[in-house]
Amino acid sequence: MTATSGATLVQEKLDQAAEILREHGVDLWLTFVRETSLTSDPCLDLIAGVYSAWQGAFLVSASGERIAIVGRFDAPSVEQIDAYEVIGYDESIRPPLLEAVERFAPRSIALNYSTSDPAADGLTHGLWLELQKTFADTPFADRFTSSEGIVNALRGRKSPEEVERVRAAARETEEIFDVVTEALRPGLSELEIAGVMHAEIERRGLGYAWGRDHCPAVNAGPEKDVGHSPPGELRTRHGELLHVDFGISRADYCSDLQRVWYLLAENETSAPDDVRRAWDALWASVDAGAAAIRPGAAGWEVDAAARESLLAAGYPEPMYALGHQLGRAAHDGGTTLAPRWDRYGTSPFGVVEVGNVFTLEYGTAVPGRGYIGLEEDILVTDDGLEWLSKPQRALWLVP
Repeated sequence: MTATSGATLVQEKLDQAAEILREHGVDLWLTFVRETSLTSDPCLDLIAGVYSAWQGAFLVSASGERIAIVGRFDAPSVEQIDAYEVIGYDESIRPPLLEAVERFAPRSIALNYSTSDPAADGLTHGLWLELQKTFADTPFADRFTSSEGIVNALRGRKSPEEVERVRAAARETEEIFDVVTEALRPGLSELEIAGVMHAEIERRGLGYAWGRDHCPAVNAGPEKDVGHSPPGELRTRHGELLHVDFGISRADYCSDLQRVWYLLAENETSAPDDVRRAWDALWASVDAGAAAIRPGAAGWEVDAAARESLLAAGYPEPMYALGHQLGRAAHDGGTTLAPRWDRYGTSPFGVVEVGNVFTLEYGTAVPGRGYIGLEEDILVTDDGLEWLSKPQRALWLVP
């Protein structure tokens, strides 16, 4: 299959955006940005894929019309994507922006801000003040609303090309895990294991799904608090677990997977009972969440199914969500498969939709052994889900 170019993918998402605007009853979506190398809007790559040095306004209407108002020297790059009517300016963006909005005469204008979703919250306070000045004394001043719902749907409803990019990223991530398995032995430090993975990323010309310093996160044995921390000097040992959380960026789309190995102690041919019990309980909880995934389900309902299973098995409650969306970013915003906790805002109340790509991830510590963390990437389908990664159903044993 010929890969869709970046410009074509932008056009696909913009066509999708117009449908979403109509669905939400919003007339106009305005993404307002400036100096995007410093403060890039999370949605800009999706709807333009270009850099804006001066103030830039990207307008998408429910009718499908699109206008980009950018500095004169930014205009040529926007014209190349052939997706917008491009208006260049010199002295001020205000007159052409006001004229464009008047042309659309919208009853509602969705802006790039959100109180719950970082993927929809690119508008800075300074730019908000600029918009207030621009639209003061106009009928549009009180017609602004958050674009959160639009961005959630646009990022969340993956096109077939987007799904294939995530699938390819997951596949290549699994190949790198295979390289780790071949190299693994007792006595390797977390830093050495990370070095093997970094070398593979460099060799394959890939990017990192999150910061290189803790991608991968490597946790050898029981002596470390598992989290978003870099690998260190702890070493793999017989009778202990090795846990790795890792993702890559390939063709602008990410993977996010966790894998676990157990290093057999002397005279062992299988993992001990405490490790196997935790492994089975975690997979039962992830499977319970997977069974609850269906179009229309609320994110918190899916999380609750998995959470209740793990608690019923006697393990501690995870202090994080069962899953997040995955796409251009490892944490791609939108609906989360999360408990109804304040820190998640409104995201657990969003609904699961066909075309969403989520992670499914739970974990628990095994005292004296280390940490077991499961994480797989899945696609929501009409009747449930498809695994985009190959689930690690069996613990990997290292002699």
